[in-house]
Amino acid sequence: MDLVYRINDWLNDLVWGPYMIALLVGTGIFISMRLGFIQIFKFPYIYRNTIKKAFVKDDEGEGDITSAQAGLTSIAAVVGTGNIAGVATAVSIGGPGALFWMWVSAFFGMATKFAEVTLGIHYRERRGDGSFSGGAMYYIEKGIGQKWMAVFFSIMVIIAYFIVGAIVDTHTIAMSVQEQWGIKPVITGIIFAILSGMVILGGIKRIGEVCQFLTPIMSGIYVVAGLAIIILNIDKVPGAFYDIFSTAFNPASATGGFAGATMARMITIGTARGLFSNEAGIGSSPIIHCSAKVNHPTEQGIWGAIEVFVDTLIIGTITGLSIVISGEWVTGVSGAALTMRAFASSLPGNIGSYVVLVSAILFGYSCLISANYYCERAADYLFGSKVIIPIRILWVIFIVIGSMGGLEFVWDLADTANGLMAIPNLVAVIMLSGTVVKLTKEFFEREEEKV
Repeated sequence: MDLVYRINDWLNDLVWGPYMIALLVGTGIFISMRLGFIQIFKFPYIYRNTIKKAFVKDDEGEGDITSAQAGLTSIAAVVGTGNIAGVATAVSIGGPGALFWMWVSAFFGMATKFAEVTLGIHYRERRGDGSFSGGAMYYIEKGIGQKWMAVFFSIMVIIAYFIVGAIVDTHTIAMSVQEQWGIKPVITGIIFAILSGMVILGGIKRIGEVCQFLTPIMSGIYVVAGLAIIILNIDKVPGAFYDIFSTAFNPASATGGFAGATMARMITIGTARGLFSNEAGIGSSPIIHCSAKVNHPTEQGIWGAIEVFVDTLIIGTITGLSIVISGEWVTGVSGAALTMRAFASSLPGNIGSYVVLVSAILFGYSCLISANYYCERAADYLFGSKVIIPIRILWVIFIVIGSMGGLEFVWDLADTANGLMAIPNLVAVIMLSGTVVKLTKEFFEREEEKV
């Protein structure tokens, strides 16, 4: 296994070199500029027509599930262990300054994901049974005419989400349960394999129904607890922000026992964990969004922008700020255990640790039932519908395997897989940016005519 670790470390360093940071953030900046910084100037519209209308029944347009169900399912897929364990890992390794770079990548990532989802709907296909299938592989093939890149992307989706979804999410749940109650990880893995199987066998419609119910509850619990920590420790908030901004450009200035990290390492950690958390630039989210009932691609594209905002700029920030406020980030603890300690030390009684435990379980479970759909669609693109049932069976098996995985190697492997997915997707997004601009202009002109 040592050889495997060394090979992955080498590949991870290669994939997440300076060019990847430039490609990720650069794509976001490029798309933001071409769209006139839609994440700022159209944000009121985006909010009103996504979160504010999340429970308004809307069956207009062609698709398999409602626009809100697709949006909330995709949010459920990204609001997961990256927000609890990923952010904690970023702060423990890169220091408070890593949060700043997560914010930067998320801000520009809002435009990137808007473009991804818009393109996904635009190039999606209707299958023989009347259902829809789409994702980055479709706009890579049909939009820029690169079939081989679409095939590579699809292979990476399957590999990445068996790691990120079935293994990482299960591992975080299992470790959180073991930390709190001492239950063996494999037992937790078996339980969640059964619970996940009960939902994914019902396909995207059942997944959408469960996530529409689950997403607001799990997000609400975590946000309320995080805000309570901030309010109860309001005197420490200015100092926490000072640490975040001061160490973002001078990591060596971090104190309190933290040895510091190089500037490049901190930016890489912050950007990689930000990407792992909100998935902007990977090209995976359009796979779920392409099932939405909409009349225009941009109508669903705005869900992509709000998805990143909710995931990283709200929930991820609450995690990171709570950890910095608590001071637990200098203890050497990492992952979900660090977040649990931070919440436990900042809230009265044992409330904090239970909030993190419940959130880790709900966040992880929502990812387990939604991320499987990514693998299904990618496998269907490559081999046809006959592989869907085998993928579901393998998914359940990998959940059990994931409960016994090692944290550091699993996170590194997830970073490598995410990076390899992002490259062909970002190339396609840049090349098809003109199409995104055209569709966006067309949509908002139509909306203005309605007023």
